[in-house]
Amino acid sequence: MMRSMFSGVSGLKAHQTRMDVIGNNVANVNTVAFKSGRVTFQEIFSQTLQGASSPDSTTGRGGTNPMQVGLGLGIQSVDTITTSGSTERTDNPTDMSIEGDGFFICKGGSADTFKFTRAGNFTIDKTGNLVTGSGLNVYGWQALKSDDSGEFDTETAIEPLNLYSDDYRNKRIIAAEATTSAALTGNLDASFNDAATLGTDDTLDTFTVPMTVYDSLGNDYKVNVVYNKSEAGTTSGSTWAWAVEDTTDNGFDVSSGGSGTLSFDTNGAVVTGSLPTSASPLVLTPDATSGADAISITLDFSKITSYASDSSVKPKTVDGYTSGSLTTFSVGSDGILTGIYDNGQQQSLGLVALSGFENPSGLEKEGDNMYIPSTNSGDFKAVKPGSSGVGTINPGTLEMSNVDLSSEFTSMIITQRGFQANSRIITTSDEMLQELVNLKR
Repeated sequence: MMRSMFSGVSGLKAHQTRMDVIGNNVANVNTVAFKSGRVTFQEIFSQTLQGASSPDSTTGRGGTNPMQVGLGLGIQSVDTITTSGSTERTDNPTDMSIEGDGFFICKGGSADTFKFTRAGNFTIDKTGNLVTGSGLNVYGWQALKSDDSGEFDTETAIEPLNLYSDDYRNKRIIAAEATTSAALTGNLDASFNDAATLGTDDTLDTFTVPMTVYDSLGNDYKVNVVYNKSEAGTTSGSTWAWAVEDTTDNGFDVSSGGSGTLSFDTNGAVVTGSLPTSASPLVLTPDATSGADAISITLDFSKITSYASDSSVKPKTVDGYTSGSLTTFSVGSDGILTGIYDNGQQQSLGLVALSGFENPSGLEKEGDNMYIPSTNSGDFKAVKPGSSGVGTINPGTLEMSNVDLSSEFTSMIITQRGFQANSRIITTSDEMLQELVNLKR
């Protein structure tokens, strides 16, 4: 009689635990990247009333099965369901979700341990640190490889990501870059008069192409390239002279490579042999007060033509730029944080690291949407997004909770019925005991 009551009590406790988990799931239906829980039951050891017996061929008696009475149920497991939730678009540049497996790596300080999360609702603090809502630093890589490839060195230890500065550079400012090449394209009017046949009262036709170049400190200079036809067109083509204006008020001196000629064939195409070469670049020396190095520029005139049409030569590409200040940033699917500067340039600021686990369900919940490793989760290893089995970054989005309300409400009904049935076992056993007591009046 007492066994049934204790079985009913165990059923009440187990179903109460299951309801606790369901309640927590429903409470976190809108928690970013929340992973729902699930309770499974198991029967408790059964008391054996009679063991089994095997058939006896001598007497012809058959075998009997064991007789056992169960002693209730217990909790077998409380599992974490690690399936991904739906994606919510926020368009917040610091929000990130993971498409696939993996966790963001976070840490609260040098004395803290690494923690892991799927919740990518990050922010930037006043010093430029990328942090979680509770102030934990988000980890990744900031050191670049030494081979000038511009890639991050993922063989180094991960460190807190900072969008403003780190041990390697000041990211608020992008350094200036001197101009090293300039490509000009367009047409030089073949109908221009030429210096060789110019009359006494005639004015030589010229065409001036302005372009802006930069020194190593980001100072800009207006450079004018002047073209004029030096020889008349013949059956073998025409020749044009070009020269960089060298005046006292332009802020530089033309040290070398500042003039030359271009030959065009009878089809108006430039003759390759007349083009400037990288061995003899245009060298401009800024004023001594600028403090900058000389500017060495390789000129490319290979796309210039000479037809009987209006002159239209202009700079197509001129590299180099002045220094710039950080205005905003973006996040790529590869986890690279890219800074955008007011001079139109971009540079990589950091690389978000992810970690995968052999058994994500084995992680322990730490609160604040954080997990810590357990002895059954496996160790973590920081890897680039999209590699080693981890997913890619989806910027401007957040992962939603994976709680399925329809499933939770169904489980709630089943759990309520189970709790109710076990309570009836206790009350019925109590009534039977009362009848037993009432046998003697």
